[in-house]
Amino acid sequence: MNPFALAYFGSWLLALLITPVVIKCARRLKVVDCPGVRKIHSVPIFRIGGVAVFLSVMLPSVSLILLSRRVCGDFFELSGELIAVFAMGAFMFFVGLVDDIKGLRARVKLICQFAAAAVVCSAGVKINSITFSDTFALNLGSLAWPSALLWIVGVTNAVNFIDGLDGLAAGISAIAAGVIALLALKFGQPATAVIMLCLVGALVGFLFFNFHPAGIFMGDCGSQFLGFMLAATSVMCAARSGAAVSLTLPAVALGIPIFDTLISMLRRFLGRRSIFSADRGHFHHRLLALGLGHSQVVIVAYAVTLTATCLGMFMLFTTPLQTMVVFVCILLLLGMGFRCIGSVRLRETIEALRRKRMVANEMKQEKADFEQLQLHLAGAHTFDQWWRSLCLAAERMRFMTITLPLTDRSGTRRLLSWESDGETVQLQNLVRTTVPIRDRRSGSVLELEAAIHADGSLESAGRRITLFNRLIEENSLEKLQVNQRIHSLSVDSQAAFEVSRTVL
Repeated sequence: MNPFALAYFGSWLLALLITPVVIKCARRLKVVDCPGVRKIHSVPIFRIGGVAVFLSVMLPSVSLILLSRRVCGDFFELSGELIAVFAMGAFMFFVGLVDDIKGLRARVKLICQFAAAAVVCSAGVKINSITFSDTFALNLGSLAWPSALLWIVGVTNAVNFIDGLDGLAAGISAIAAGVIALLALKFGQPATAVIMLCLVGALVGFLFFNFHPAGIFMGDCGSQFLGFMLAATSVMCAARSGAAVSLTLPAVALGIPIFDTLISMLRRFLGRRSIFSADRGHFHHRLLALGLGHSQVVIVAYAVTLTATCLGMFMLFTTPLQTMVVFVCILLLLGMGFRCIGSVRLRETIEALRRKRMVANEMKQEKADFEQLQLHLAGAHTFDQWWRSLCLAAERMRFMTITLPLTDRSGTRRLLSWESDGETVQLQNLVRTTVPIRDRRSGSVLELEAAIHADGSLESAGRRITLFNRLIEENSLEKLQVNQRIHSLSVDSQAAFEVSRTVL
């Protein structure tokens, strides 16, 4: 039997046989993905289907590469690279499995991804040069390592992020794996082709259980393994061939995950959130919001991926320069598609960039003012100095009013107040806060009331209130009493020193 057909059908059959066993194990271990605010499914679904994918890929591919000299005659030449890819693929699978069962922080997973990518790069899986024409080749030199690292980590996360609907990540990954297998055969890399054909077969078999309505999710163990293997083998293929198409065609096949990840990271960055935080702004969420059904969204994603890949196939028959032109045109078409569904909005993006820059400048100025005001309050030795410094702080932080009710030593109640001179006090859009202050004499709690104008941003008002409260907390009336004693001792010591000098 043809070894390439054996790779595909063997992994396909294994996936069909192993996945039901994994479902039973997940049921026994109670490893489920429960519904939540950011989840699409409404009932708990088992989520370690990646175990079936992993076994269905690794068992036949390793067996074929080791036993079939006819298929993999160049295995010994690539042994270091292949062993590194297999080992780190298994490592990423186990990282994902731990995340599925116990949970891992995003930072830990990112470190593991970079570590795995660094290992395969050190084994030689990196692109040293890319040929664009007969007379021009781009030598990456010192950029070979960082570019390979970013590609591997980026694609790994892209596949992980797109795994939000039943069958979505598995189907797109199967198409991408088929593309890489085709490139591997074209450039004489049968070992890589075997791995990718095993991946295609395993995913097609797994889709019988993962397509909507899914009986099991692949989970992080599946998406981390898939993304890493796709990224590493595409780099390995490009490293051997050096042709531009060996990079551009896999990038086109993974166009939806890559675009979706870049746009999501930009959206979160502009929103001043972690780039790994979850939201409902992904490609598939947008299509669901437009009224498409679950299966319809997945089929649309498959259709777009297949269309882009078919257009990308023209790059196999063009010159390197023409390849780049076709690649850019396909990227523009994908970008227009994301623009049509609302994922990319240029005007809103520009406004978000302007707002982010404005907020950053405001925070920088607020921090500088806060540090100056700290010095003012720390230098206060009497209550009058403390109050004047507090009024200065209110003015610098653009408060409207502050008031502090007091009871003096004679028992008379009086009200200290400060009001902004810059503008008339407006009763609308005011944010009011009450700050408890312990009286240095009686020990009772005084209540300082402050009002600040929202200025169109509750966030800005909240930051200034927080800094104002911190000033009071770090320079309270209780500390003022201690400062006053220290100041008195200092004055007395200075006076005694002056007297002694006069006597002498």
